[in-house]
Amino acid sequence: MKNMAQNFAMRLRLTTQEEGAKLGKISELDASARHGGGEGWSRKQELGHLIDSATNNRVRFVVAALSRNYTGPTYDANGWVELGGYTDANWSDLVELWVRLNEALARVVERIPNDKLWTPCVVGGADPVSLEFLIDDYVLHMQHHLDHILGSERQTAYPGGL
Repeated sequence: MKNMAQNFAMRLRLTTQEEGAKLGKISELDASARHGGGEGWSRKQELGHLIDSATNNRVRFVVAALSRNYTGPTYDANGWVELGGYTDANWSDLVELWVRLNEALARVVERIPNDKLWTPCVVGGADPVSLEFLIDDYVLHMQHHLDHILGSERQTAYPGGL
């Protein structure tokens, strides 16, 4: 019988496989273009944001699972994207990095015991949430951005979390 964390990991793996294949079909030219005629991030930058999110959330998930609580900062999304140099990166490299990071993150998540899913987590001074909420929030945030990058008809609602 699977525990909750294993269900999250399976959801993360399926999303990574399905959406990774779709991302791989986007051309370098289309990935470099900015949405809305110059405003906002390009697909490269938006996927870079998801790479940064995976990186930050891996630390959150591991520390929370190994501790009785987690307290840590938010991160400057625009600053991380700028320093990440995603505009100058090869699209296929970014897609591969995003896939590999999320596969690694799924391996972490599936090993989190059920009793650790209730670990209180404070991100950037916000009210405490459970590790379970943090994992679910990560997946929703990721899907929201993927829907945008891929121009999906159905856009995952994301109220803006952590």
